[in-house]
Order: sequence, then structure tokens, then C-alpha cells
Amino acid sequence: MIEAAAADLREVRGELAAARAVLAQAAEHAEDLLAVLPAPADRTDEQRVVAAAALDAVRVLRAAFLDVHVDAVYDELTEGRTLCLRVAELAEAAAVSFPGLVPDAVRLAAERSKLQAEKEGLEIDQGIFFSKVLGSPQAGAHLLDAMLRPTPRALDLLPEFTGTGRVDLGSVQLERTGSTARLTMVRVDCLNAEDNRQIDDIETAVDLALLDPAVEVGLLRGGVMTHPRYRGRRVFSAGINLKSLHGGGISLTDFLLRRELGYIHKILRGVRMDGAGWRPDTVEKPWTAVVDGFAIGGGMQLLLVFDEVLAASDAFFSLPAAAEGIVPGAANFRLGKAVGPRVSRQMILGGRRLWATEPSAAGLVDEVHEPDELDAAADRSVERLRGRAVLANRRMLNVADEPMDEFRRYMAEFSLEQALRLYSSDVIDKVTRFSTPKPTAVGASVGA
Repeated sequence: MIEAAAADLREVRGELAAARAVLAQAAEHAEDLLAVLPAPADRTDEQRVVAAAALDAVRVLRAAFLDVHVDAVYDELTEGRTLCLRVAELAEAAAVSFPGLVPDAVRLAAERSKLQAEKEGLEIDQGIFFSKVLGSPQAGAHLLDAMLRPTPRALDLLPEFTGTGRVDLGSVQLERTGSTARLTMVRVDCLNAEDNRQIDDIETAVDLALLDPAVEVGLLRGGVMTHPRYRGRRVFSAGINLKSLHGGGISLTDFLLRRELGYIHKILRGVRMDGAGWRPDTVEKPWTAVVDGFAIGGGMQLLLVFDEVLAASDAFFSLPAAAEGIVPGAANFRLGKAVGPRVSRQMILGGRRLWATEPSAAGLVDEVHEPDELDAAADRSVERLRGRAVLANRRMLNVADEPMDEFRRYMAEFSLEQALRLYSSDVIDKVTRFSTPKPTAVGASVGA
């Protein structure tokens, strides 16, 4: 057994054709073993040990295979980097062309129909894959570029938006007033807590705002809520939707990676377009965020890529990552630069709640106003950001503050770490506990 495993390890590091065949065979063997075991939630302790050993053995081979062949794999999937595949498309293509490297569509569909606590954890294999792809300077840079391109949904809706200045995407409403694109998050059922659906809607809205030539500045704000505790008041965001996470509806590719590499990165960098010639090949615009009520978890992470942030005097910020178990996106990469390493650790590791009026919030917020003064303050902000030199200077500030290659390396580590956290016992216990609606659930939202 040990000798066979060592032989497989040598072979997956060898010539590509033979290596992919060995990996496919090993993955099939592991799947056959798991198929005869009870479902994950019904296994005995001994059966869990057997399953974990089988999964670990083939994951060792996947990692070793990609350590050697990741660029060749990526080039084959993207036809020599001439195709721009988004993360979900890339994972789907890898499952077809390299059997056993990542779970296929059938297995993922079966897995996603289950509660988080009842899953096998197949997305960990996707985490291994994306950690290696993003860890490659060649493949990773190309994937980042692909994720900055506008989505097909946005391109389809662009004529409607440029013509009417308005589009209702479901969880996000987009309206152009003058030269400002106003994005309003309206998930009134969950205090703007994010799930796969909202990620799709907000990326579409960001694309439309960036692509519309009549738009000069983007503004993001939460809408008026119907929740009993916040009825009639605006709320920015309660973070990740714990109910969706408990129900198995938060995915690595369509939520956790798409969120960071998609709309958040586009707010920072812009959308990538072809045919720009010698000029910069991204369409960028400055952005203002207005925080009413609170920005928890993923909601707080958003603020770190905006050019100006305004907040109500009674607003607070929270990033309870360690308490809830999820890595808070790229906040670990960006927050320390904004508020300093000590406050960053206090928030992420200790759960510190930061009020907008505290001196320590100065790195997060540009201006604090009474709630009834925020509308006028927002208008002044977008007017300031229309300055002719703003675009060039924000681009150069972002180049200096966050080099693309540093972001790529962080996301390579994040891909695997977050996949592992999704299936850790402490996270599953917590989201199960928070899945039943209760008045305090908003404060317990997990940072995405």
C-alpha cells in the first residue's frame, strides 16, 4: 500500500499524459470506496476515519500533480490562454478534461442539494485546484484578468440600462441620476446578507455602472428594510447569509471566489476590455459607499476598496471572523493597511465592534454625519469624485497600495484555506445554531 502510494506520487509528477491517467484512476478508486460507505452524516467514527484517509490520499496526488503541471493544465483548458474562463467555468472544464482533478457537475449537483453538515466536502478539491492556479504567476494572472471582464448578463442588459437609466436586478436596484450610478441593495428579507444570488446581481450592477459611458461615479448604499427591528430604516449589509450557508447554498466558486475576484475587484480595478491599444485596458470609475446602520462581515470588507466611505453617526462595523470560523475574504490582506495591525487583529481575531465615531474608525470612514444628513453628504462626495484627474490618480494609488501580484498570491492561499473552513466542524456547528431565525441573528453574521 505504501509502495503503491509512493509510485503514484512519482507518476503524477511525471509526463503529463501518464500523470493525468494515474490521477484519474486514483480518484476513481477513492470515489468507489466512498460510494460503499453511508452518507457522511450517518458514518461511524471508524468509517469517518476510512473516508478521510481515502480523500486525503487522492488530495496529496492532486496537489503534487498541479505543483508540476498547473500551467500546462491551465493552457489546455484555456487554449493557450486565448479563452477567458471564469472560476466556475474553469472548474467545470477541468472536471471534463482532467477526470479526478476536481468534482464533476453531477457530483457537485448532488452535493449542493444537501445541508452543509451532510456534505462530503468536494469543494476542498476545487480549493486545491484554485490555490495552485492562482499561485502560478502565468495562470493566476490570466485568471484574474478573466474575472475582470464583464459578465454576459451585464452585456445583455447594457442596452436597456444605457437607454432607460434604470434596471431592477432583484436583490440590487440600479439607477442613473445625472452621471451617478446608484446601486441600492434591497434584500429586505435578510438585511442585505449576501448569497449566491446577490453576488450575481451586484456584479451585474457594477459591470453596468462601469460600462455605461454616461456614468462617471458609482455609489453603493443599502435600501430601506422591512425587518421588524429595522423597519423603515436603511441598512448597509449583515454579511454572509448564514441560512444559505447552513442549507448548503453558499458555494466556493459562485460565491466565495467570484465575490473577491469579481465585483469587489472590479470596483477596485475596473472592467477589462479588449481593443484598448496602448492605453490602459480597463474601464475604471471612482466609487462612494454610504453606510447606514451597520456593515458586518462581508459588508465591512466592501468598504476597503471604495474611494470614499460615508457613515451615519450611529453606524458600526464588525468583522467577527475568528468567532464564526470563516476567513473574511481579502479583509486580512487589506484591513491592516487601513486601520493598522493591532485594530485589524482586534476586529478579526477578537470580534471588536468599531463605531463610526471612534478615532480608530478613521481608516475606514472619510466622513461621519447624522443619518438625516447622509443624502446631501453623498451628493457632495460623488461631485468631488468627478474631478478630471481623479481616475488617473485613483489608478496609481491602487497600483501602489495593492499590487496585482500581491493580491494574486493572497487569493491563492485564501482559495484553499476558505474551502477547508467551509467544511470544518466548528463552522458547521455555528451555522446550524444560527440557522433558526431569531432577533439577534444579524449580529452573528459570518464574514464572507
